[in-house]
Amino acid sequence: MVVTKLNFIVFCALSFVFGNNAAQANADTEARILSLIESYQLKARQLLRESVAINSGTMNFDGVKLVAEHLKEAYLEAGIETEWLPGDEFGRAGHLTAQIGTHGVKFVLIGHLDTVFSQESEFQAYQEVDEFHHKGPGITDMKGGNVIMLHVLKALKESGALQNMQVKVILTGDEEKSGKPLRAARAALIEAAKWADVAIGFEDGDSDPRTAVIARRGAISWTLSVKGRPAHSSQIFREGYGDGAIYEAARILNTFRERLASLPNLTFNPGLIVGGTESHIGEDANATAFGKANVIAQTVKVKGDLRALSPEQLSLAKSTMLAITQQNLALTSAELVFNEGYPPLAPTEGNKKLLALFNQISLELGYGTVEAVNPRNAGAADISFTSGHVLMAIDGLGLMGDGGHTIHETADMRTFEQNMKRAALLMYRVANSSNLIEP
Repeated sequence: MVVTKLNFIVFCALSFVFGNNAAQANADTEARILSLIESYQLKARQLLRESVAINSGTMNFDGVKLVAEHLKEAYLEAGIETEWLPGDEFGRAGHLTAQIGTHGVKFVLIGHLDTVFSQESEFQAYQEVDEFHHKGPGITDMKGGNVIMLHVLKALKESGALQNMQVKVILTGDEEKSGKPLRAARAALIEAAKWADVAIGFEDGDSDPRTAVIARRGAISWTLSVKGRPAHSSQIFREGYGDGAIYEAARILNTFRERLASLPNLTFNPGLIVGGTESHIGEDANATAFGKANVIAQTVKVKGDLRALSPEQLSLAKSTMLAITQQNLALTSAELVFNEGYPPLAPTEGNKKLLALFNQISLELGYGTVEAVNPRNAGAADISFTSGHVLMAIDGLGLMGDGGHTIHETADMRTFEQNMKRAALLMYRVANSSNLIEP
């Protein structure tokens, strides 16, 4: 894919002309950015504590909106205007967005307001376990990342470093349980991605400050419906009676495995199956079936998921699975339906360049080497919707820790200031580099 961003190319040309004269100014600005971030730490931690204390399970719409209001006040204090986008169209609370800057490199920064913890969850309180470890619902996934993102922007603004940047912030309210239709739930993010040059996500990644995410496998669900001719079991395989729905479903699923299991980074899992004379899988994933051992099965229902590393790999898997589904056993039929889902974030050359710069910054700051996360260890996330639209993308720059999605979710607070500094310098250097992104 060839992407042209004219304003960025012009800026790169100007930066090349004046780059040498600006070297010392850049160093002074970077020192100012780092100093500002250090000065923010007490207030940033208090903001994090307050945010974590607000329950914002995805379906707690009032809680999601309250977290948004809480962050909105902090953005306004930093001199950044925000906008709330209601989620009525897709059955969720909505999204919080912000925008600052009028020229230069275009960044979209991505986070989410919601958590996996419902209002009924026993896990509600913020707790300081020890000097370096703080515990709480959503502290790493991803209220810590939201606070880091805000203070990165605040430091860039107060240091004057935003003059070569345009930034859009998208904080979705339904990352943990996406609204439907998904295209409506992610419309604002996709629109921002089409506008942007660079996407940065502030998820936890794989909880290791020595890694960052430049590739995420997409995740979509699928439903397989199989039909056969019902009859007494003594007639199975005979002409005119056929093989029945259960044998056909078994053939399809096993052929999926035989044909596709060897492809690297591709996984497909039939997570729920029911069959018999009658079978049904509800929207809530509850399943029912009725049948008898001496009756040829008339129906089978299967629900599963499919995860691929690139759009090309996803397309290949889907076409292969559809072809297998259509090669039916005697007197059976089958239908395979793919649902909306998260697209893959492929490991592009642009993403690799961004990681290389991030690694360089980390080494300079004394935080050590940063390598790419194995895509098998990175689940789907909102940054994947920027794939194919931006020149570069990186994720996993948020507050890191352990126990995400469980009552043991705990942050390593040493990564709080660390990732503020690394992300801020990353944005500053991208905006002031003459050759990082080539047309």
